[in-house]
Amino acid sequence: MLSLDLSGVKKVLCLGAHADDIEIGCGGTIMRLIRQNPGMQVYWAVFSGDGRRRREARKSARVFLQGATIKGIRAANFQESYFPSEWVAIKDSFEELKKAFEPELVLTHYRDDRHQDHRVLSDLAWNTFRNHLILEYEIPKYDGDLGNPNFYVRLDEELCRRKVERLCTFFQTQNNKHWFSSDTFFALMRLRGIECASNTKFAEAFYCRKLVLG
Repeated sequence: MLSLDLSGVKKVLCLGAHADDIEIGCGGTIMRLIRQNPGMQVYWAVFSGDGRRRREARKSARVFLQGATIKGIRAANFQESYFPSEWVAIKDSFEELKKAFEPELVLTHYRDDRHQDHRVLSDLAWNTFRNHLILEYEIPKYDGDLGNPNFYVRLDEELCRRKVERLCTFFQTQNNKHWFSSDTFFALMRLRGIECASNTKFAEAFYCRKLVLG
């Protein structure tokens, strides 16, 4: 098993369809990168959420990004579950992002996720950022569409605990959903930790479709 060092990454773009997606999919990885890469710049873009959900997204982003240089926190209000019909407008938003920030690493949704909003963002990420390292994160849900990831980031238990506590604290609008719970988030990170033989027991997993070794 080959280990790759991301300690040189200084500019990261985080893309999420909904207010809590980034935190669920890669919140631990973001915190680990910030810890090991002083001065890292992050642009955080959420594409749906209005009112209370937007406030949750902004507040959570600021806390998850503590220690990083925040280049932008964007919370748009495209209609949830209707992203395919808003393709042109969302594509225009991606072009604006491309002009505003030049990332080294893009974190986005898994291309084969069954949620239509997630797939739109993943497709547009690949369409817009063609010369970048793109890692696709996963979201557990009813569809049962978790796949076989090939890129893992090991996380220590304290980092996982902070991720889960923050998720459950900031996203009060989601606490009535049967799947939105600390045991769900810990279970997935523990499972991925087993798969990559993590000496810390936990990990977040990604799908890496293209990787160029220099």
